[in-house]
Amino acid sequence: MFNSSLSLAAAGEPNFAEKLGQTASDLGNYFHVEPALLFAQGLNFIIVAVVLWRFAFKPVMATMEERQRKIQDGLQYAEEMKAALANAEKDSAEKIRQASDEAAALVASARDNAHKFEESQKADAVKQAEQIIVKAHAANELERKQMLADVRHEVAQLVVATSAKVLNRDLSADEKGRFSESAAKELYASN
Repeated sequence: MFNSSLSLAAAGEPNFAEKLGQTASDLGNYFHVEPALLFAQGLNFIIVAVVLWRFAFKPVMATMEERQRKIQDGLQYAEEMKAALANAEKDSAEKIRQASDEAAALVASARDNAHKFEESQKADAVKQAEQIIVKAHAANELERKQMLADVRHEVAQLVVATSAKVLNRDLSADEKGRFSESAAKELYASN
């Protein structure tokens, strides 16, 4: 029926409006549509739609927008933290490099100080060894002089004793002194 009404309108039928009204009425009767109920149902639909919009869809949409904003904030925070972590890692690497450089400088300084200490200890050891050698030479010289003095004294006594035996008499103190001096002069002259 509806198709025939459209074909009449397309053909330029003059009573098209009447026939269309008749067709709408026929459809209303066919589907048992009553205009008063249709209006009430439309009004109920609008009221339910407004109530749903106001109390259901609007809060749900607000909640969804809030969640979307929180998600965006979370993503932005994650990006900021990622950048902060990258900066922290960069700073950490820089501090580690600086600490490594400082440690290398300290090790080099310690090596230099150890080398200087070693050199000073060697120099001190050489000085001490030289002092020991000088003291040993002085002690040797003193001992040599003491030994020479002892040898001279004994040689002088032997000369006096030998002279007394050769002369077969006891020598006087004056003669003993002359023989001792004479023997000592000869010993000094030979050294």
